[in-house]
Amino acid sequence: MLIETLKSLFDRDLTKLKLEIASYQNESQIWAIDKNISNSAGNLCLHLIGNINTYIGAEIGKTGYIRNRELEFSLKDIPKTELIQKIEDTILVVRQSLDTMTDADLDAVYPLIVFEKEMTTEFFLVHLSTHLAYHLGQITYHRRLLD
Repeated sequence: MLIETLKSLFDRDLTKLKLEIASYQNESQIWAIDKNISNSAGNLCLHLIGNINTYIGAEIGKTGYIRNRELEFSLKDIPKTELIQKIEDTILVVRQSLDTMTDADLDAVYPLIVFEKEMTTEFFLVHLSTHLAYHLGQITYHRRLLD
């Protein structure tokens, strides 16, 4: 049951991320920073894509994705259409990866040490969902404040 819930939440929030990026009227504002806003919506979007493709795609779905976390925060001016395509691709990766999982997989120890200690896959997937929601909220406010 949790797997279906996670699929629903990831789908909902990644679809909302796509809508937020698409909603920027001035495409250059996706990459804007201002005063105490140190991460642009574009960089947060790249970070979420990299994070999900690493921890769900590569580890659970065995996609072969290789992350370059530094670029998630240093790349600029990627076209809005390319960001949207990356989000759409990530939605498919999440669906396909989570479709391979069983309840027993959720109880298993996640294969990577991420927070300096072992955790269940269930715990980490819930964390990834809340991490997505957290940054999605930042992107929503970024767009409303700066666009």
